[in-house]
Amino acid sequence: MSEKKGWGSTVLGWFVVHEGGAPGSAPPNGAPPPAAPEPPAFVKEPPAAPGGRVDFPKVYEAAGLDSEEQGRVAKAAELLAALPAGTEPAIKKQIVEASLRAFGVPVDKIIEGAVQEIQALEAYIRAGAADTQNVHEESEKRITQFEEEIRRIKSVMEGRTAEQLAVVQACNEKKLGIQKILEFFGQEKVARVVRDSPKLVEPQGQ
Repeated sequence: MSEKKGWGSTVLGWFVVHEGGAPGSAPPNGAPPPAAPEPPAFVKEPPAAPGGRVDFPKVYEAAGLDSEEQGRVAKAAELLAALPAGTEPAIKKQIVEASLRAFGVPVDKIIEGAVQEIQALEAYIRAGAADTQNVHEESEKRITQFEEEIRRIKSVMEGRTAEQLAVVQACNEKKLGIQKILEFFGQEKVARVVRDSPKLVEPQGQ
């Protein structure tokens, strides 16, 4: 078994394993990957990420990493970034380890801090996912309540409209019956009574 493949199998959750042992793909033979270790809980409330912007130092701090531990990992990252792109991996390792020894930074402490940071990020992802799920569930519940209220309001509107249509029809039918009495006395007499009576209003345009 290659070194990469072996590492991918033993520290899955910190390294993503590709087919054949390269980082990033599923393990060979279709075998399911081992479950990633459960990340430790935060020692205090992690920061929010407005607009998806993550305050990584605050996330690490919430997971219990102090500034010294974060600084060791940052120093290693700084040294790696300063190396020429074409440098052989073995040479890179020698240069970085020598530089770290010169700075008095123990490699084991860097590894420990780096793994802690990854665990903190995994915990942050899971905490965010759980919070997002809660938001979705609460939102779906509220949407359902709003939809039910909308249906109720529409039902009231439809019922009131149907009621008014029935009133209009009943009143018009009643008016037709009364109109027969007026027709019996004649239009001129009706017009005179309406004009002379303080109780009646002449139709507009008459």
